[in-house]
Amino acid sequence: MSNTRALLERSPTAWGVGLALAGAVCFSAKAIVVKLAYAHGVDASTLLAMRMLLSLPLFLGALVYTSLKSHNSERLTLRDYGLIAVTGLLGYYLASLFDFMGLQYITAGLERLILFTYPSLVLLMGCAIRQQWPQPWQLGCMGLAYVGLMVVYGHETVLTGGNTALGSILVFLSSISYASYLILGERLLKRLGTIRVTALATLVSAAAILVQINIQQPMSVIWQQPAAVWGWSVVNAVLCTFVPVFAVMTAISLIGAPRVSQLGMVGPIATMVLGTVILNEPFTIWHAVGTALVLAGVALLTLKKHKESA
Repeated sequence: MSNTRALLERSPTAWGVGLALAGAVCFSAKAIVVKLAYAHGVDASTLLAMRMLLSLPLFLGALVYTSLKSHNSERLTLRDYGLIAVTGLLGYYLASLFDFMGLQYITAGLERLILFTYPSLVLLMGCAIRQQWPQPWQLGCMGLAYVGLMVVYGHETVLTGGNTALGSILVFLSSISYASYLILGERLLKRLGTIRVTALATLVSAAAILVQINIQQPMSVIWQQPAAVWGWSVVNAVLCTFVPVFAVMTAISLIGAPRVSQLGMVGPIATMVLGTVILNEPFTIWHAVGTALVLAGVALLTLKKHKESA
């Protein structure tokens, strides 16, 4: 442990950049892993339940470890527990469920672009709470991003047709749920710590999806899944859920949130590349143009926000 700390202190910028990029790529690979698991006939609810069951012990272990290291942890109030329950249902249950359901109908690349627009939803929710209109430059950035999204969506509708609209709506609902989680959980995360809130929210999410599974079908369906589905679920829980949380947290502590946010722009590009190489998803000039517009809109929106905050 001391050797790792020494390495981080020796070249913090290089480590921070590397961890931020690794976290962005791992997060983005989630859609690819889910698609690969779907090839074996598993449904969205069962796959989500397996992900939560496998990642929960990791987060609880991290919670115990951080609690032992920090003896001055703030005590949670009844209100804190209530907010954590709500954020867990929004950010780790509903957001994930809508996302997994949407991935049954659209490509991984389109899914990542839709999710990537969540900063605009956070902005709109914040403006609604403060009862004020977004500034003209903010509307311009959002317009640029959504024009790019419509370019990719329109082209994929022509290429694949089918249930592209349904899949896009489900993933957009996921983005709304995640943005709501960020709005409600921002103060909790800052005051109680990311690991603490994430572990408890994951516990709430796991309980919610298990209740849902128990209503829909026998619980035994989880244990009857083939080895391939369990294998992809382990990858999803560890490499696409647990590892990137720590990678991004460490990167923020080393190089700051604004720079980590900038490096996160690699996420949609990574998903497009992985989707094309691994899943043989289409990638045309329209995908490139649309992706560039989305990245430009979100980048201008978040970078100017960080600059004004600074």
